[in-house]
Amino acid sequence: MTQNAWQLFSVFGFFTVMLFIAGMYCILATRGLIRTIIGIELLIKAATLLVMAAGYASDRIALAQSIVITIIVIEVVFVVIAGGLSLSIFRHNNDLDVRRLQKLKG
Repeated sequence: MTQNAWQLFSVFGFFTVMLFIAGMYCILATRGLIRTIIGIELLIKAATLLVMAAGYASDRIALAQSIVITIIVIEVVFVVIAGGLSLSIFRHNNDLDVRRLQKLKG
């Protein structure tokens, strides 16, 4: 790994860790369903940023880009399904608090 690639990887690694911490905070500290979905989105963005930085550092940019595009497609499917479930839960409970989902037992 060249010096320039290592510097870029360390900078992107720092931002990846920051995104990961923010995503985990959104998931663990909040009770809202939308905030949880946003936290998962932040975790996915951190993973894509790390894959791109690793691809650049290892001179495999094309492979990293193809993996990131696959991750983005999976992410869009996740957001659509999670958004639909959130809307359905909101229509049923008039609230998106995770603690109040006990009424949804079948």
